[in-house]
Amino acid sequence: MAAVAVVAVGRLSPDHGRSRAVEVLVAGARAAVQLGLVSVAIGWVSGSSSALPLFILVMYAVAVRTAGRRITADSTWWHTAIPIAAGVSPATAMLLATGLVPLKGIALIPITGILIGGAMTATVLSGRQTLAELKQRHGEVEAALAIGMVERDARIEIARPSASEALIPGLDQTRTVGLVTLPGAFVGMLLGGASPLAAGAVQLFVLVALMAVQAIAVAVTLELVARGRLTGGQRRPGSAGGRHRPRWWRQGPLRRTRAS
Repeated sequence: MAAVAVVAVGRLSPDHGRSRAVEVLVAGARAAVQLGLVSVAIGWVSGSSSALPLFILVMYAVAVRTAGRRITADSTWWHTAIPIAAGVSPATAMLLATGLVPLKGIALIPITGILIGGAMTATVLSGRQTLAELKQRHGEVEAALAIGMVERDARIEIARPSASEALIPGLDQTRTVGLVTLPGAFVGMLLGGASPLAAGAVQLFVLVALMAVQAIAVAVTLELVARGRLTGGQRRPGSAGGRHRPRWWRQGPLRRTRAS
């Protein structure tokens, strides 16, 4: 309620109103309901190995839906499934292959959830920032196309610096671990009776894996935006026809010379 009051009084909303305060209230209520259901579900999954993949798949699907709708409102939202899977799959496979995390719901679900959540956050940040940058600097993209650059290369050169900003939260979390915060996996293992050394080893692996997951997610998201697979409803430069040239380029040699 304190959070809702501060957001409402400060009008910390995009429309300078109180819509974000309602979102905070709804988010808190949803968290209470969802955590209650998840607690019951994890208790069930822990005793059923066949239900474990289904539970992880549900987490993945929710992350894809959330990331996609945060980035775009058009039909390309489902492409966020690619960067999230590309980052999480190899990291999870390494966790299981090294035996650092056993194939048990009580251990695998929270670790996988951390990785999926990190990939989702990186995908959302990189997607939104990249599309916003391309929208703001569309003239530079058109200029690059006019001198003969391939559309993918022109867009990626403009968008890459903005996409890289999505890695900063993960970097800061890793740099300050143990000094500013004690991460959830470390605290959870300690409370569960593990030794501090074992808890530190698992947490270190999770942090390093999380950086890798986020780096892959950002790189793949950037590629999807550059290739026009994730559009955010924006019109692609020169998409009216031809080889993605500006309109004046397709007006013939004489008129093109006059336009230049």
